[in-house]
Order: sequence, then structure tokens, then C-alpha cells
Amino acid sequence: MRNPIAALVLSVCLLAGLAPSAGARGVYGWVEFVELHLGGEALKLKAKLDTGARSSSLDAVDVQPFERDGKRWVRFRLNLPGAKRSAPLEEPIVRYVRIKRHKGPYDRRPMIRMQICLGDELRSVDVNLTNRGRFIYPLLLGRRALTGLAVVDPARTFQRAPRCAASPNGE
Repeated sequence: MRNPIAALVLSVCLLAGLAPSAGARGVYGWVEFVELHLGGEALKLKAKLDTGARSSSLDAVDVQPFERDGKRWVRFRLNLPGAKRSAPLEEPIVRYVRIKRHKGPYDRRPMIRMQICLGDELRSVDVNLTNRGRFIYPLLLGRRALTGLAVVDPARTFQRAPRCAASPNGE
């Protein structure tokens, strides 16, 4: 390892049993730029990598579940800072999730599957749709999305820019 401090930190972590999982492909900061591959477009935005959250959430408004050909779908708009009101997107609902709120009852949210590029890894991630307008980051990536992909260093930000080629099926 070229960086003696990084080597020392890794050695201490190994001795303390804090080694990165064997499947992890890199160290990321707690905030990273990612690309969403949704609706046929790639959209770059900031995401919070939160190992304390199990699931992932995307900032969406006008969330309206509906049925198409006997299947559950959802229509929504992305609620991104500084962007004009986005055109409505429609995606199949993978499932519904119950989210425990800090104050009050559970919140029931639709989950969609989307392609997310983090670093040089393009993967399918299930995200629930909710209004995150009061938060700084429009996308929160939880443990399920990060497992086997990333080790998160809470002292760092913006360690790896998204560099993914579009998937062969255009997702």
C-alpha cells in the first residue's frame, strides 16, 4: 500500500475485526455522486450512504399507485433540488415497505427497482418513494444497496465518481 497511514488504519481494523467484507469493491464516503438510470435517462445526483438504514429512499412527489394489466404500478415525479418540475415517471411496484418513523405511526411506501451507478458498479437497487424535500440529499442508499459493494468511511465524501456504461438492456 502506498499510503502508510491507510496501511496503518487497515492493519488496526484487521486486528480489531473490522475488516471490510470480502465482497466489498471499494471504500466510499458517506456522501457520493451517483447516477440514476431511470426512465431511459442517466441523472447524476448526490446520495447519502447510510449503513444505519436498511432500505433506500428516493425523493419523489405526486406518488400515485395505479393498476396496469393487473399489475401494481406507480406514477411519480422526482423532487430534485434546483431542477424544474420533472415529467411524470411510471414504474412497476416491486413491493410495499413499512417504514418506522421517528415520531408517529409506520409509513407505507411503494418500492421500485432501478439501476444505480455508484463508482464503477451498475446495479439494481430497490428504493422506496417518499418526499425527502426536508433532507439535504435526494437519495439515501441503505445497507441492502451497499452490501457487497461498498465500505463506507464516515470521515470521507465524494471518493468515487460514477463511471458506468449503460446496461445492455437500456435500464
